[in-house]
Amino acid sequence: MLKFSYTPYSGFKVGAALLCKSGKIFGGCNIENASFSPSNCAERTAFFNAISSGEREFEAIAVVGGAEGIVKDFCPPCGVCRQVMMEFCDEKSFKIILQDGSGVTKEILLEEILPMGFGAKNLQGEK
Repeated sequence: MLKFSYTPYSGFKVGAALLCKSGKIFGGCNIENASFSPSNCAERTAFFNAISSGEREFEAIAVVGGAEGIVKDFCPPCGVCRQVMMEFCDEKSFKIILQDGSGVTKEILLEEILPMGFGAKNLQGEK
């Protein structure tokens, strides 16, 4: 998905692959906009692609990124993407898989990367 990124301003390309519980995989890339605010991250693109196709249950997302598409380090999801994940995923089981440029992989649970996340349970008075 890195090759599909549209990043004329930052040059920082990100690709994501979202694994649904159904076994389907949805890709996403970051898409920039000249006014920056309407830009969309790869992770949210993958989620919105899956959700708009009827998927609602997710297992994991793999994310890589780097300047000009060259992966040199881990590229964790931004705070907004973490919040979108919180909306649609079980924080205790949803996995975020990151890889650096040397092939080292790191797997993190959503609850680890977004401690005390705010979600639907909070609105229902649950913890």
